[in-house]
Amino acid sequence: MTSHEDLPAPQQGLLLTHFLTVRDVPVSRRFYADVFGGEVVMAENPAIVKVANSWIIMNPGGGPTPDKPGITLEAPRSGDRVSSFLNVRVADLTAFYAHAVARGAGFLTEPVDRGSELRCYLRDPDGYLIEVGQSTGLLAGIQAAAPAESR
Repeated sequence: MTSHEDLPAPQQGLLLTHFLTVRDVPVSRRFYADVFGGEVVMAENPAIVKVANSWIIMNPGGGPTPDKPGITLEAPRSGDRVSSFLNVRVADLTAFYAHAVARGAGFLTEPVDRGSELRCYLRDPDGYLIEVGQSTGLLAGIQAAAPAESR
């Protein structure tokens, strides 16, 4: 039985969760539990994994419902273009990177030092992009350089 404290149900105010439309709930649920050290609080309908102080909610896609008319949910088709991504901040990126690689995560690159932060990206089993970063120089007031195209 899931404890009420484990569910994303605030007693006051609000909290933020992230919903992912996934192709294979058990595979995605296992990824977020294993790679991010999450706790599975619901296995299905929807799957909910508590990760640190947040929750990832996962369900397969589907067509419109009365509360979202005209909306169809589907997992990403292509990993080349994204409009949003999950941003995870860690205290020690080197340790997290080693942990995640040991659990089978595939990163786009090794961590990159951007002056203000260390960061790298990986994809989940459905192709969702995830940035993992550690604030470094930012804590001393150093900001990342603007992208070349915006200068």
